[in-house]
Amino acid sequence: MAHIITQNTAHREDWLHQLADVITDPDELLQLLSLNTHPELPQGRDARRLFALRVPRAFAARMQPGDANDPLLRQVLTASAEFINAPGFTTDPLDEQRSVVPGLLHKYRNRALLLVKGGCAVNCRYCFRRHFPYQENQGNKANWLQAVEYIRQHPELDEIIFSGGDPLMAKDHELDWLIGELEAIPHLKRLRIHTRLPVVIPARITATLCQRFSASRLQVLMVTHINHANEIDPPLRASMAQLRNAGVTLLNQSVLLRGINDEADTLAALSNALFDAGILPYYIHVLDKVQGAAHFMVSDDEARTIMKSLLSKVSGYLVPRLTREVGGEPGKTPLDLRLTQS
Repeated sequence: MAHIITQNTAHREDWLHQLADVITDPDELLQLLSLNTHPELPQGRDARRLFALRVPRAFAARMQPGDANDPLLRQVLTASAEFINAPGFTTDPLDEQRSVVPGLLHKYRNRALLLVKGGCAVNCRYCFRRHFPYQENQGNKANWLQAVEYIRQHPELDEIIFSGGDPLMAKDHELDWLIGELEAIPHLKRLRIHTRLPVVIPARITATLCQRFSASRLQVLMVTHINHANEIDPPLRASMAQLRNAGVTLLNQSVLLRGINDEADTLAALSNALFDAGILPYYIHVLDKVQGAAHFMVSDDEARTIMKSLLSKVSGYLVPRLTREVGGEPGKTPLDLRLTQS
């Protein structure tokens, strides 16, 4: 299929302006939220040496000033607990740091993950790829060409998953080229895009991007990453409506995080807010045991108890599947909701 997007170098999209103006200093974020005098929060500022702080202002605007326990703030603010080396937590919890070609992970038989870009608009402190060697898997055309050739030579693949980093860090004209290359491979049926960028910067969903998705022969799915109902605001709902109008299937995955969404009522509010925005709850993951994130951990039995309670609060189609990912397994591993016997 012919590419339909041309690059306009004279015009920088609004989302690019927002991406260039993110908050990178913990003290600036705390001052913005009137929390700079909080006795505990500034102690975590040094954790940005472990993993940089990045927070778009559109996301910070959804945080509640004066609330040190704001669920959006806690997802992104550096914390002294990140220096704790907890047993069982590693830098590669999913055994991913072995790509078949640079930036391409053939993790499952019929689908492969293409790490389109290594960067993100927001750095979530629980990110399972916070230690990933992106410098060895750079998102550029040379590596994309190798990935496309690998995909072409593997007819068992019918779905490609754009991941990262965040794949929508790529500009519209780059995505247009890459999608066009994939559309030329006959055995591909679906394109799935895992992204948090439209959540933290809703302006990322441009008219040209929606037009490209609408024109594709591939079935396009977008999996957003939203953990709390407070992340869903009118600009986000408007962006999701644009995607739905372009024929994109919208799903959501969350991570179960201590002190953020580890209550059934909180998850019920999230599921309802997602569905109101046209997004179907898909997965809720137990935390991947990445070094630096142990303070977010919710145990399997706690997770089961929360999910059993959620079942009584919302319709079945609003209950995401509780899963964990195990490195080397052929797919996600569902967690049985029956409690273990101690």
